[in-house]
Amino acid sequence: MKPGAEITDGRTRFTVRSPHAEALTLCLFDGDSEQRVAMRRAGENWTVELPGTLCGTRYGYRASGEWNPAAGLWFDPAKLLVDPYAIELDCPFTYDASLSAYGADTAAIVPKAVVGRHKPVAPAPPLFRHGGLIYELNVRGFTKLHPDVPEAARGTVAALAHPAVIAHLKRLHVGAVELMPIVAWIDERHLPPLGLSNAWGYNPVAMMALDPRLCPGGVAELRETVATLRAEGIGVILDIVLNHSGESDVLGPVISLRGLDDAAYAKAPDGSLINDTGCGNTLDFGNPAVRQLALDSLRHFVHHCGVDGFRFDLAPILARSPGFAADAPIFAEIAADPLLADRVMIAEPWDIGPGGYQLGNFPRNWLEWNDRYRDDVRRFWKGDAGVNVLATRIAGSADLFGKACRSVNFLAAHDGFTLADTLSYQQRHNWANGEDNRDGHGENFSWNNGTEGNTDDPAVLSRRAAFARAMLGTLFVSTGTIMLTAGDEFGRSQHGNNNAYAQDNAITWIDWANCDSALGQHVFELAAWRAARTDVFASFSELGEWRRLDGASIHPGDWEWSGTPGFSWEGPHYSFRIDRTLPDAGPA
Repeated sequence: MKPGAEITDGRTRFTVRSPHAEALTLCLFDGDSEQRVAMRRAGENWTVELPGTLCGTRYGYRASGEWNPAAGLWFDPAKLLVDPYAIELDCPFTYDASLSAYGADTAAIVPKAVVGRHKPVAPAPPLFRHGGLIYELNVRGFTKLHPDVPEAARGTVAALAHPAVIAHLKRLHVGAVELMPIVAWIDERHLPPLGLSNAWGYNPVAMMALDPRLCPGGVAELRETVATLRAEGIGVILDIVLNHSGESDVLGPVISLRGLDDAAYAKAPDGSLINDTGCGNTLDFGNPAVRQLALDSLRHFVHHCGVDGFRFDLAPILARSPGFAADAPIFAEIAADPLLADRVMIAEPWDIGPGGYQLGNFPRNWLEWNDRYRDDVRRFWKGDAGVNVLATRIAGSADLFGKACRSVNFLAAHDGFTLADTLSYQQRHNWANGEDNRDGHGENFSWNNGTEGNTDDPAVLSRRAAFARAMLGTLFVSTGTIMLTAGDEFGRSQHGNNNAYAQDNAITWIDWANCDSALGQHVFELAAWRAARTDVFASFSELGEWRRLDGASIHPGDWEWSGTPGFSWEGPHYSFRIDRTLPDAGPA
């Protein structure tokens, strides 16, 4: 029995999983009017079938039973619950204290799922190729200030299909855009009192439902945008959060899974919530129902939207039960699925739980974010690491992945300093987040080149510009897939904030009017050079030769000496040069 709302043969069937409820009620909404329909138990599910194709009907559920949170029983018929299989919602989530209060009716503030029929996309292989360029972007922040995008479309998925946006992506030779979460999320409860809101979306509630703020046109908007980008040779990868839900810890809201089937959350032997995500709860991938929800979510975005693949936030969670296992069931299930087997799969290979750092341990056909690359490249150009370390990262990080390079190399990502801020700030400046500057990474391997933050000093600005070009040159000659975070190609700054998740404002909105066009042109040229030979970056050739900067062959002592200023590589397909003294790096 398929979960969710399904239309067949002129009838609409609603099915939801809730093994321990004593009664389930389907709630149909017409304006402010609520009609309640009793559902019948069918094993661990509850279901009801109604006449008619109820497209556009708004609905939710109410679950009755024991209220005993210590035992994992959160049944409160006053709570309107969102279908975990909802595809579209009528409005965004809004945090309110009543969502956690027993007996407080929440129908007026909880989004309603919307019944719909969604046409499939004709099957097509992913466009993205290993070795290509992934462009990570926040949908809202990317076009919120874009001067060429109509104001009504700014900050939406549809804006990504605008000709001016596509022109920029093509100048960068982007192989795939990686969209930070676009699934419906809720603010963390500490943000509203601070006057802040979640700007990144890493706090989802309904894993398939697109957030109406980013994708007001729903599934059709995403599908059409994907199709437009594909027609230009650009794939779409979704950054998806399947490790936790926005229901948070035991003080969090009761809005979906918690009120239906709390067993979806991983528990310690004493019954307390496991928090390997740092977000209050952790979805239990040892539970077949959780894996099914995850797989169905992935299938939906491929089948109905045509995406190339997925980047998994805190990916070790997918393989925990409770410890990480490289042969966890989810990997085989994805590999065996006809819709998912050929998709691009990218792991963020760490979480905060025991044994949570798993770089290099995901399946051989998965790519992995390589934070060692980011840190070692920064350390080299800062002067804290030698040429042997940098050469290992440029050559594909064989120490981590073997000869078959699966590395996603990046200089900066959405969390942490931007590239420009890496060269402008020694310390984080996160006071705007309301946590007394305690949040965010403390060690960023950054250096300010003589002045902390903004400056008019031409010498400082010159050093920053040279290092930015050198680091970008390093990225574009590196073996593996490369990732550029939107705006780093023209000097985007977050003014030293390295954890800007709660800054839906000018801190995270890209300032197109004041971009560094000279740096941007430099990156366009690097991108064109790499795009002409993308396939050779999937693995590192053993046929070339490493040389010292004076042209002589490099010897073991040169690799080990901390004073070696750089090196060059002469291979069958390309050559490059790294010189820390200038600084300079890029194709030779």
